[in-house]
Amino acid sequence: MRGWGYGHEKTTNKFSAEVCERAVRMVRDHQGDHASQWAAIASIASKIGCTAESLRRWLRQAEHDAGMRPGATTDERERIKALERENRELRQANEILRKAVGLFCQAELDRRFKP
Repeated sequence: MRGWGYGHEKTTNKFSAEVCERAVRMVRDHQGDHASQWAAIASIASKIGCTAESLRRWLRQAEHDAGMRPGATTDERERIKALERENRELRQANEILRKAVGLFCQAELDRRFKP
């Protein structure tokens, strides 16, 4: 269950994985004490100091990781992110190489046709 609580990639998380996991357990344990799952989420989120939406996302990700809900697990999401980063870096490297080859070819043509 590592990697929880990271939220969106552009934000930082002030909650440790342990806090996120504990909050998810609390929602599961106390869901019956509330009128709905959302009510349980809102109640527990206010107690731990996060937003209800953050806790809802943590809960959904835990369900993905446990195979209870379709979707990418935390490990799969991390792997996809790493592959996308690698793909982006390879595209940049290819573009640099393409430009370098063009410059070398142009320099060779210029050298051959000088009087």
